[in-house]
Amino acid sequence: MKIQVNSDHHITAQTGLSSHVEASVSAALEHFREKVTRVEVHLADENGEKSGPGDKRCTLEARLTGLKPVVVTEHADNLHQAIQHAAVKLEKAVSSALERAQAQRHRDIVSAHADDPLLSSAFAAEAEDHTDSAIDDDPAIPAHPPSA
Repeated sequence: MKIQVNSDHHITAQTGLSSHVEASVSAALEHFREKVTRVEVHLADENGEKSGPGDKRCTLEARLTGLKPVVVTEHADNLHQAIQHAAVKLEKAVSSALERAQAQRHRDIVSAHADDPLLSSAFAAEAEDHTDSAIDDDPAIPAHPPSA
């Protein structure tokens, strides 16, 4: 996963800042390392020389294999906070995007085989097996309900 850091002319490029960006983004996306090809980071000071609350902005754009880019933005009083909060947002957004894509692929497969009675019954049996195994694995659900 490549991480590219960009900043406006109000932010001076510092080694510590780039290291913080790379560490924050890498840690947030560790679970998705195989799916994320590149992350573009855009840092900005919206008020320039004037200081103000929430005037530092961090926008993160993750490029996912086979999907549209996922973009999040966070404003904060300083860049380190903006970067940290944006990384957390990006982790959640990437997770959601991958879950939606997986669910869509499953729906596409099921609908493509809806006319085939053998395959559609196999999908139904597989779905039932997953439901049963989830119940069997849950210690809170008794294996045999108590008799009345």
